[in-house]
Amino acid sequence: MEIVIPHIISIVVSFAAVCFIHPLLVKIAIKKHIVDSPNERKFQDAPVPTMGGIAVFFGIAVSLVCTTVFTGISLPPALIAALFTMLCLGTLDDISDIPPVVRLIVQAVAVLALMFFCGYSLDNLHGLWGLDVIPLAAALPLTLFSVVGIINAMNLIDGVDGLSSGLCILYSTVFGIAFILAGDTAMTVMCLSAIGALIPFFMHNAFGRTSKMYIGNGGTMLMGLMLSVAVTVMVGDETFVSIFDARGYSVVPFTMAVLSIPVFDTLRVMTRRILHGTSPFHADRTHLHHMFIRLGFSHVGTTLRITALNCMVIGIWALSAYLGADTDLQFYIVIAAGTLATAGLYATVEAIERRYPEQTARFIEHNFRTKPKRDGIFLFLQKLMDSI
Repeated sequence: MEIVIPHIISIVVSFAAVCFIHPLLVKIAIKKHIVDSPNERKFQDAPVPTMGGIAVFFGIAVSLVCTTVFTGISLPPALIAALFTMLCLGTLDDISDIPPVVRLIVQAVAVLALMFFCGYSLDNLHGLWGLDVIPLAAALPLTLFSVVGIINAMNLIDGVDGLSSGLCILYSTVFGIAFILAGDTAMTVMCLSAIGALIPFFMHNAFGRTSKMYIGNGGTMLMGLMLSVAVTVMVGDETFVSIFDARGYSVVPFTMAVLSIPVFDTLRVMTRRILHGTSPFHADRTHLHHMFIRLGFSHVGTTLRITALNCMVIGIWALSAYLGADTDLQFYIVIAAGTLATAGLYATVEAIERRYPEQTARFIEHNFRTKPKRDGIFLFLQKLMDSI
């Protein structure tokens, strides 16, 4: 029971806190014109508030305070400060478009601070390529590259209603279950707080009209750092690693599989941009979610399909481990599955569009014609979200 109490407090309090502050932030964002305006790259036809990251952080922060007060379980102050820094950085970027180099520098400083003050570091590969503990000279660039990469991958995957928050709910759930099994209550509380904060936000974003609010760069950078910390703690937690090893599962391929779609899709998009002679940070419509929208799927349908792809990669990894694949083979299988689910799928669809344009046009027309209407349960959810 003592273990269950902080879990219940964390998810219930964060859920209630976001339900409380969400409508207030929507009103403030509209009044102050802190919105994401339509353009040629975006799918909305009207300005949408972009202060969702503040709502998510508020829910997580209130939840962590309550958990600390009632149970004594807490997270390092440096971690809270780093998460707040990501929120501020992303929110400022939403408002005034901070140059990519400045964003990368601030992100790198936050990662270095977490390495120094909290010891969060990818300094053990647990048998991958025959390596275990690696020296600081290798761990430092590996941690910087990995964490900054995950932060920006989560930032770039945010393109349709409910996608980034839906994926973050999935990732927080998977990591939360893993931390429960490892007995790490503090990290479990962090993951459950994120789930509780993201659920009401996801419902407003996916189904609301007047209550819709984007999570924004502040929210995606915040969640990107939080998920990165979960990865570094797992890799560095001997209890967690021993539980996995005892069952033939490897922790490094596991964390890659969980975050596979945003990571591999970002690598694909950036590589494509570089090969075409443009900046890897140049915004375009070549992400996986753009492809699904182009094919006529709804935002919710796109979110469900991409989430299913991510679950498929996790399932392939789990099956490979269950069938006895060693650490190296699990790692390569995750790379292959993640690449096929992103670059492979995108290239296949492009090839089909070029070779069979008439059939593709009929497929798109069919998807538009059969797209779920705003009636029935969808209309009920819209009215419910817009009324609270």
